[in-house]
Amino acid sequence: MADCPGWAGGNARDAETPLRLRGRQWSISALTENQNLSPPSPPAPAHSAAPRVRRLRDPWLSVRRDGRNHDKTGRVAGVARVRRRDRLRYWFDGTMAKGTPALIGWLALASGVLILVVATLAAVFTPHDSDENGHWNGLLWRSLLRTLDPGTMGGDEGSGPYLALMLTATIGGIFIVSALIGVLTTGLEGKITELRKGRSVIVERGHTLVLGWSEQVFTVVAELAEANKGQGRSCIAILADQDKVDMEEAIRSRVGDTGRTRVVCRRGNPLKVADLELVSPGTARSIIVLSPPGPEADNHVIKVLLSLGARAWEGRRPHVVAAVHRSANLPAARLAGGPAAQVIDADDIAIQLIVQSHRQSGLSTVCTDLLNYEGHEFYMRPEPSLTGMTYGAALGAYELGIPVGVRTAEGEVLVNPPPDRVVEAGDEVIILAEDDLLIRLADDPVPVVEDAVTTAAPTPRAPERTLLAGWNGRGAKIVELLDSFVEPGSELVIAARCDDPRGGLAPLANLSVGFEHCDPTDRTRLEELDVLSFRRVIVLGDAGLDPQHADARTLVTLLHLRDIERVAGDPYSIVSEINDDANREVAQVTKADDFVVSDKLISLMLTQLSENRHLHDVFTDLLDPEGSELYLKPASDYLRPGATANFATVIEAARRRSETALGYRLHDRFHEPPDYGVVLNPDKRAPLELSAEDTVIVLAED
Repeated sequence: MADCPGWAGGNARDAETPLRLRGRQWSISALTENQNLSPPSPPAPAHSAAPRVRRLRDPWLSVRRDGRNHDKTGRVAGVARVRRRDRLRYWFDGTMAKGTPALIGWLALASGVLILVVATLAAVFTPHDSDENGHWNGLLWRSLLRTLDPGTMGGDEGSGPYLALMLTATIGGIFIVSALIGVLTTGLEGKITELRKGRSVIVERGHTLVLGWSEQVFTVVAELAEANKGQGRSCIAILADQDKVDMEEAIRSRVGDTGRTRVVCRRGNPLKVADLELVSPGTARSIIVLSPPGPEADNHVIKVLLSLGARAWEGRRPHVVAAVHRSANLPAARLAGGPAAQVIDADDIAIQLIVQSHRQSGLSTVCTDLLNYEGHEFYMRPEPSLTGMTYGAALGAYELGIPVGVRTAEGEVLVNPPPDRVVEAGDEVIILAEDDLLIRLADDPVPVVEDAVTTAAPTPRAPERTLLAGWNGRGAKIVELLDSFVEPGSELVIAARCDDPRGGLAPLANLSVGFEHCDPTDRTRLEELDVLSFRRVIVLGDAGLDPQHADARTLVTLLHLRDIERVAGDPYSIVSEINDDANREVAQVTKADDFVVSDKLISLMLTQLSENRHLHDVFTDLLDPEGSELYLKPASDYLRPGATANFATVIEAARRRSETALGYRLHDRFHEPPDYGVVLNPDKRAPLELSAEDTVIVLAED
């Protein structure tokens, strides 16, 4: 023990200091040398044997096999004794933690005890009154009535002790009933609060499931409600980490009446399995994954897709649609989603719309109408009666609806196929119609006005100058895609507040790119750029700003550009990127030729794909520069200006050019909402007269 730190620094005097334990004196040296705890004894003779060493033993302590010291009562040494009162309190707390049912049970028990005690005391101490009131059973009943209804004792008669006991039952009943009312009120409020949190499992089948919450949810809900108008009861389930009541109120205020479509909101994290099961994904018809706001939106979408892919699905797995905002994340998202998921590149779609709208004003409006369920949509349906007929002949076979292509039995989608392509057995015809119920074959072909048909020679394309005002993350891809559309010798000038971005551009074949460091909202700097020398202008939202602030700067730039044009009288086309669709109507005062609201278009496309996943190939083909695309071409290329004809004549004129006519756009209604002059799938028999300034909307290779 000399090596123990507690003994360091001790001296001989300390070692010999007597120590009193349980009334006896012990020597410290004896404890340190041989641990002899017996009282000191006289020294042994020299011839005697060595003294026996006795070990420490306290008669009050014993060592059990568990290695711990226990006293005679069985308690572990050093552990405080648990009183029975504490055990009862702990048991009582456990029952109280079970909630409202346990509280009601305790109150019922207290009521029973009170009634039994009062009835028994009355029977024992007031026998005369007991006989008059039906003995013990009658007293039990009267005690119960006075406990539950204090007014019952108003007519009591009897001896003093009897009335005192009845008063005791009444007073006790007042406290018990009051407590019961409080417990029921608290329990009911708690249950209502729990229900408002949206933590119950929905029991639906064939519903559309929306995972996530953003501004896109309002467009998605409105479009799904419009799509389900012709059906019976339908359901949209939304799971997001938002307050359930706040979500429901936001949908009511932003969307309004959803008709027969019920919207059910649940609060939870789509990444948690338990939360995901609240919205019954296994019985859903389709699942839409929305991107949350913020820089990590794509990462969230990918994690949700991984979570859905890891789930064990019973029976048919619903198809999943989602969108990523960075093209670099598209392969990872598609890998995470697997074959059951369709992931679209929102950034790429927005870029293609901006570039193509810059070449033909109004294209974004046409795309919005094609994707909007309030307008005209694409439907796929088999038409056995058209088997063996060419696609060109099928264009005139419909009274209501316009064929735009076919989907083969192997699943291949052909948009605007050659007119001599034969419709085979098993093919589905892709039709543009206002509703699937408004598709009908014609009994008799609609007559074509041959005198009104014109055949215009293709207009040669020339190099052009384009101004790109503003810069953001899409700028580099816009420049690269623009280079593939323009003629050699074309020029692009970038005017933005950022540093010169030309160092990050890929090699260009047809464009020469210049850069001017300036603020596009500065009227003086715009005039110094000689804006009137440009034939086309693209306005992008500034990077690093919130959507509303970026839109505000865009509107100021548009106003300056239109005022410069108005003063000079030399028009140029303007295409602008808008973040919030609510700002589009405000922006109409700028009279820009087209606005690309990318978030709304992505929301519309996700909704369309959730209803019919096969439309993905149709939309991809329409936006792909390699296949047939949407064009707005001069009406004079199809009809003589001022000649009265019908739209069937326009379809025939387009067929002769290996094109498919979908509608037209009237120049006089160019800036009038909500359709901005766009007319899709018009009546084929109604008289039609187009001016030279109007355009025809067609699907064409070039």
